[in-house]
Amino acid sequence: MKSLSLLLLRFAGLFAMIGAFLGAHMAGSQGEAYALRPIHAHILVVGWLTLFAWSAFYLLFETHFKKLAYTHAWTGIIGSTGLTAGMWLYMVRPFEVSESFTFIFYIGGGSLLLLSFALFLILTFLVSPRKR
Repeated sequence: MKSLSLLLLRFAGLFAMIGAFLGAHMAGSQGEAYALRPIHAHILVVGWLTLFAWSAFYLLFETHFKKLAYTHAWTGIIGSTGLTAGMWLYMVRPFEVSESFTFIFYIGGGSLLLLSFALFLILTFLVSPRKR
């Protein structure tokens, strides 16, 4: 599933860049920007680190359940995006958006990400090491 690995790798790189930029912004501005620490941490852990690990997983292991694998990857990508963007909307409140919308966006993203982790667990029992 090299194409799936590459997809996850590219999104991991995007999250890494956003997380690094946010960290640089926090370091440079100090003060109020430190309120972004939870967002910064989640972008790097669930966005960069987790998607990167899953990218490596698809290179190291072979699965015959392609629909399940693609569902896993896309729920991970959408869930990571929804969780971190929802967290930003909920905590920073940059726009005039209802609190209900931001809360649902935040919780929806987190729920999709949780589903992705459950799918990953299932996939770990359905794979075999790649032959070299």
